Amino acid sequence: MSDRTFLVHLGGKIEISSKVPLRNRDDLSRAYTPGVARVCQAIYDNPDDARRLTIKRNTVAVVTDGSAVLGLGNLGPAAALPVMEGKAALFKKFAGVDAWPVCLDTQDTEEIIRAVELIAPVYGGINLEDISAPRCFEIEARLREKLDIPVFHDDQHGTAIVVVAALRNALRVVGKSIGDCKITVCGVGAAGSAIIRLLLSQNPGDVIAVDVDGIVHRDRPGLDSNLKSIAAATNRDNVSGRLHDALVGSDVFIGVSAPNLFGAEQVATMASDAIVFALANPDPEIDPMEAQQHAAVVATGRSDFPNQINNVLAFPGVFRGLLDGHARTITDSMLLAAANAIADVVDGERLNASFIVPSVFDTSVAPAVAEAVRKAATGQG
Repeated sequence: MSDRTFLVHLGGKIEISSKVPLRNRDDLSRAYTPGVARVCQAIYDNPDDARRLTIKRNTVAVVTDGSAVLGLGNLGPAAALPVMEGKAALFKKFAGVDAWPVCLDTQDTEEIIRAVELIAPVYGGINLEDISAPRCFEIEARLREKLDIPVFHDDQHGTAIVVVAALRNALRVVGKSIGDCKITVCGVGAAGSAIIRLLLSQNPGDVIAVDVDGIVHRDRPGLDSNLKSIAAATNRDNVSGRLHDALVGSDVFIGVSAPNLFGAEQVATMASDAIVFALANPDPEIDPMEAQQHAAVVATGRSDFPNQINNVLAFPGVFRGLLDGHARTITDSMLLAAANAIADVVDGERLNASFIVPSVFDTSVAPAVAEAVRKAATGQG
């Protein structure tokens, strides 16, 4: 009971409160019966009024099955709940979005899809969280087909948005164009796959994907459907080998994989003015101090080093913009609008090798992202 972290979690971190007064029978008759019946009938006559007359206009479901909780693995729905509560608190703090944890006691793909489909009428958006790959790809894709509200898998797209934002500014620091860059991405799960796909929309010189079995190439046996798709779109020269081979001559390394995979001697084999994003948490793919011996820009997922790549920079503002724009889906143009908005918060005067993304506590980030996404959602971008 003296542990301050546990004390913060006692009884949970979020609550529901009423937005309207309930002081007397007159208040009650409008908020509840009999007055509420007229509102029910109005929504029945025009279902779109649910966005205007209910919490749907500002509410997001944070959905998980607990199969990939942080870096801890398959902990199940109950142990995932503290993370989902925290996510909901961040939604409210940074973007004024009311979010609620929905921790499902199943890891069956069909059951998850059906469960989300059944609860969707209450929400203006679905945030999928901590669902393991490759199931997360199918769950997201099929829910997007079925639902008329945006479905966003934060482990994929939130990470991709912030990485692309950080890379845009890192390339400005070193004076390189992404079209001339060879980019090595280590880790081809949920986050890595989404990063690669969003990077490809920026027409990089080449992308080399690497997983636990080495470089992903078109002739490698045993590729699943996701890796086949990645192989078809990357690795222009169809090279093979291991991570150390992929790093040779690379301008950029982006890691969303495992700790301590390489050292300073491998960074030395990269191109001049190399960029290293070692984002495995809590221990990155390379010690940041080692990476700095040869890399021009280094970023991690940690708060105790400069250039923290943190999804909090993206998802609150993204959903604020989606809700404000009454979006029914989410597109790559919206993701890129969010990335550019994050990057633009770091103006030219402040931009340097140790400051390529804004602080998660910068209050200008979420509104800037929200406005960019809203414009993209409404065709104004």
